[in-house]
Amino acid sequence: MRICRFTTGEEPQYGVLTGELDEFGQPDEDARIVALAGDPLYVGVKLLETEHRVEDVRLLAPVLPRSKVVGIGRNYAAHAAEMGQEAPKEPLLFLKPNTSVVGPGDPVFYPPQTQDLHYEGELAVVIGRICRDVPPEQATDVIHGYTIGNDVTARDLQRSDVQFTRSKGFDSFCPLGPWVETDLDPQAFADGVAVQTHLNGDLVQDGTTKDMIFDIPTLVAHVSGVMTLLPGDVILTGTPAGVGPMDVGDEVEVSIAGIGTLTNKVARRS
Repeated sequence: MRICRFTTGEEPQYGVLTGELDEFGQPDEDARIVALAGDPLYVGVKLLETEHRVEDVRLLAPVLPRSKVVGIGRNYAAHAAEMGQEAPKEPLLFLKPNTSVVGPGDPVFYPPQTQDLHYEGELAVVIGRICRDVPPEQATDVIHGYTIGNDVTARDLQRSDVQFTRSKGFDSFCPLGPWVETDLDPQAFADGVAVQTHLNGDLVQDGTTKDMIFDIPTLVAHVSGVMTLLPGDVILTGTPAGVGPMDVGDEVEVSIAGIGTLTNKVARRS
């Protein structure tokens, strides 16, 4: 089930996207959004009779983290290597504020404090209920679904600050979307699921979740052992190799097999 959040120009609503996706991860011409009665994380999936064509709505970030986005650093060995660092011996955690979240089609603002803004395409885990100290074998019980994230990073600030708060915490530095896929289980695929990023149409990242150093159950267990996770919290699971700079006017597309494509353009922050 693909759960989205959208607006027709009025108050945001939740809905279920029906139909199939094309080869580019976009809804086909027969796709419709069936409205839901409230946030499914709290009231469950209650379908209404109202339907919308996808082209008649604006998709928003499909989830609003109630408290936090938890990032996982250097969770792909090749990415750690390209950064000139060793792979971590346990998951490396950092936080992005929920004010960094934007949706599909929203601009990523290039702040004046940085001269080296990077994309990082990632699989994002959406937590479905309050949980703490979750054993790895029970991780799927607390996962609501999966979406796509772009862990936008001011790389020069990351280097100068050492810790990640400023470099990854600006407004618009966490695009999420275009919907939450509740039926996907990346662990069920021997080869993982493909994670690709295109910059202005050119393939720049081409990885798979099978190359994660720490798998999703391990990440959920580790994070929940440190902090209580709330419904709507997001765990960004790390990025494959191929990160690089983007500039004002660039378009970034992050695609994940079984979910779809998240597209955002870079704009100058005024």
